[in-house]
Amino acid sequence: MSNSTNQVEIDNQWVVPYSPLLSKTYKAHVNVEFCSSVKSIKYICKYVNKGSDLAVFEVRNINNNNEITQYQMGRYISSNEAIWRILSFSIHEREPFVQHLAVHLENGQRVYFTEENFLQRALEPPKTTLTAFFTLCQKPDVFGQFAKTLLYTDVPRYFTWNNSGKKWEPRKQGEPHPSITGIFKAKALGRLYTVHPQQCEGFFLRLLLVNVPGPTSFKFLRTINGQVFNTYQDACKELQLLEGDNHWDLTLADAALTTIPRVIRQLFAIILTTCYTTQSSSLWEKYKNYMTEDKRHRVKQKKLKFKYRLHPRDV
Repeated sequence: MSNSTNQVEIDNQWVVPYSPLLSKTYKAHVNVEFCSSVKSIKYICKYVNKGSDLAVFEVRNINNNNEITQYQMGRYISSNEAIWRILSFSIHEREPFVQHLAVHLENGQRVYFTEENFLQRALEPPKTTLTAFFTLCQKPDVFGQFAKTLLYTDVPRYFTWNNSGKKWEPRKQGEPHPSITGIFKAKALGRLYTVHPQQCEGFFLRLLLVNVPGPTSFKFLRTINGQVFNTYQDACKELQLLEGDNHWDLTLADAALTTIPRVIRQLFAIILTTCYTTQSSSLWEKYKNYMTEDKRHRVKQKKLKFKYRLHPRDV
């Protein structure tokens, strides 16, 4: 096949994948894509939530009274999609449930106030999932004692977040705990909000939260073997969480699963320039494919016949 510039060879990669079984079952053409890697998940989530098709259309006056032609840009929704959304049918499903977990410094939670209640809001800052976790671990009952054995990210498996009461409540359904009565486990995940490495204390606080079980306060996290440290970074050093710069490895690993290559490159540049890592070469070798995924895809699109692989001299 030829176009205005060059010859293009047509093979199976130009054919939209489909399943004969699904086409026969639903009596319609159903496109099928096979997600062969965990890397595909972040792109699937992006496409599911991007909304309707974008269209540019022109509005003309039928009376032709020489008014200025108006162009509008908006979302194009067909009749099929319109009725689907009007009837509130499901667009997609998500499993398991993911509970977002707050990460902030002491008295650093976000506060909304007006001119009338700013003083009360300042004296009584709102509770968050983090401060409520501290309160849960302080309870003397069986639930509090069990919570002290959990990491912050594991709490949503055994407790549900009551947003109106701003507290953690034990689950009443799920898989019973083998040895503790009244404790149930569900297929839920806890995900901490990311913290930029340049926000040093917040970043190291997050590192402590994913490694220290059952904290009862911010001071508890800074207390190691009876000694209270002034900063969260010093506490991380005492726990040897910063040995070998492994925390930067974990940071890039988390970013590689959730963000696009451009953002991963920016994060890697910040780690190199401001965080004084000693493993820059090994980090590059381990995550270069994630950082250059969009660049390699662009090259493959330009050179369809050429199987391109990233070489160090091409960087």
